[in-house]
Amino acid sequence: MIKKRLKVFLHIAFWAFMFLSPMQYMRGTGTSMLNYMMNCMSPLLLMVMFYANYKWLAPRYFVAGKHRYFLLINLGLIIVFSTVLHYWMDFTNSIFPPNSANNRIPDALDAFLFVVRDVINFMIFATAATCLKLSQQWIWADEAIKNAENAKAQAELSNLRNQINPHFLLNTLNNIYALTAFDTPKAQEAIQELSKMLRHILYDYQQPTVPLKDETEFLQNYINLMRIRLPNSVEVNAQFTIANSNIQIAPMLFISLIENAFKHGISPTEPSYIHITIEADDQQIVCDIQNSNHPKTAGDNSGHGIGLQQVQRRLDLSYAKNYTWQRGVSEDGKSYYSRIILTKTKNDYNNDY
Repeated sequence: MIKKRLKVFLHIAFWAFMFLSPMQYMRGTGTSMLNYMMNCMSPLLLMVMFYANYKWLAPRYFVAGKHRYFLLINLGLIIVFSTVLHYWMDFTNSIFPPNSANNRIPDALDAFLFVVRDVINFMIFATAATCLKLSQQWIWADEAIKNAENAKAQAELSNLRNQINPHFLLNTLNNIYALTAFDTPKAQEAIQELSKMLRHILYDYQQPTVPLKDETEFLQNYINLMRIRLPNSVEVNAQFTIANSNIQIAPMLFISLIENAFKHGISPTEPSYIHITIEADDQQIVCDIQNSNHPKTAGDNSGHGIGLQQVQRRLDLSYAKNYTWQRGVSEDGKSYYSRIILTKTKNDYNNDY
């Protein structure tokens, strides 16, 4: 609405200047209002030429690629308007002849130069109107493309987020199912922890961002759930340090990484560890996960490897170039690390802006 009002104001201001410009040649001459109005024929025809191109010729012919018709119609308008203006000014001068001794009667050369001047003016205004319309068309097209790309990205992001629910619940329910076979009390405790996480999924997960403190509470509930069935040989440490309670983050961004840590960082026969650290201040969020590396064997068909792909795509869509992700296996192959750093931007995770 503001842009539209500004555009209307600029058009009015420009043409007000054009229609008032004849007055600068009439100061102190005692010219009547009728003479002034007759001298306004020039800006009036320029205005007609401008809007004929801006509203009709440029969008209908030039943009459509019909350049020949565009040029022919403009040529016809220029000839007609120049002729009309020439005879109109002759008629005006016959009614209101110059009253100054210094003003000589125009000769044939003057008349020719006036016609050339008028033709050039009409060409300039036609070109300006066409360029203005083309620039608007390009801006509108660019905005339409950006809106379409944003809509596509949001749809893809929503689809990725929706995929996490069944993926996460499937893994969690499999763990609870395993507990029911040998420890019913722990299975009941696990169901209680799962119910806490489901509240987060149902009520907070639908928002584009959630408070980081709520997200870390959700992660802590998941870690507590996984700890229930871990042997004593597995060391699990989780530390969350959040400097500002207003820090926001895309929901369930790190859950797939923690799932993978519990999936590949635990050995039933060897000592294992999982270290999870999330630190956040007003400049960045850092998620650091390190675990012992126990990859699946060739005969293990559990999982489909979509977790890391989802994390990568969600980072690309939600944080664009405002993140770094370092991950890999140590040289001896015994440990795996994943470190994500989200940097602060006006539109990202800190809502203090």
